Amino acid sequence: MEDASKLQGALSGLCPRCRKGKIFKKPFYSPKGFDEMYEHCPHCGLRYEVEPGYFIGAMYVSYAISGGVALIIGFLLFYLGHDPAGWVYAAVVVPAMLFIAPINFRISRVIWLYYVAGINYVKGL
Repeated sequence: MEDASKLQGALSGLCPRCRKGKIFKKPFYSPKGFDEMYEHCPHCGLRYEVEPGYFIGAMYVSYAISGGVALIIGFLLFYLGHDPAGWVYAAVVVPAMLFIAPINFRISRVIWLYYVAGINYVKGL
């Protein structure tokens, strides 16, 4: 079996070092537990949270994703909805942010692990 590429591993939520073990215990659409991560990679043993507060930086990634999505929704409402009242923006953007929260949580942590943390892929692990 061929190893996953960096993008494939990130999109699949696999360990950045071995690209075989899962990062999260349950699927993102689980009503409870979408945020449960393995402490160590089930395949290679990499400790995901290197130090306490390690994923605080992922909050900045999450903020950027949320801001980008809100901005796109705002532009769409402005141009396609002919600049509706302010409450319409809030009524659309707030539920959208709540809807994407579990996905955003995971994406931001995976981006943090893959592209910011400096964890190198080890072929053959």
